[in-house]
Amino acid sequence: MEWEPDVPRWRQIYAILEERIVDGTYPPGTQLPGVLALHEEFGVAQMTARRVLTELRAAGLAQMQPGVGTFVTELPERPKG
Repeated sequence: MEWEPDVPRWRQIYAILEERIVDGTYPPGTQLPGVLALHEEFGVAQMTARRVLTELRAAGLAQMQPGVGTFVTELPERPKG
């Protein structure tokens, strides 16, 4: 993967996962990859992967179920028009 040098990696991974959520690759209710899976897929530190999941939860895109994992939440409907 080619990284943008001036953008923190966690933000770049966040953008990738956000796009996957919005485009339906990860539909509501789907379990997101965990820290180790993100670490392996993107080749980043586990702390970086953990930050991505924390930020997705803070943005309301995911919620954590302790002991189970992080899951995509229902996306709010966007206005049509």
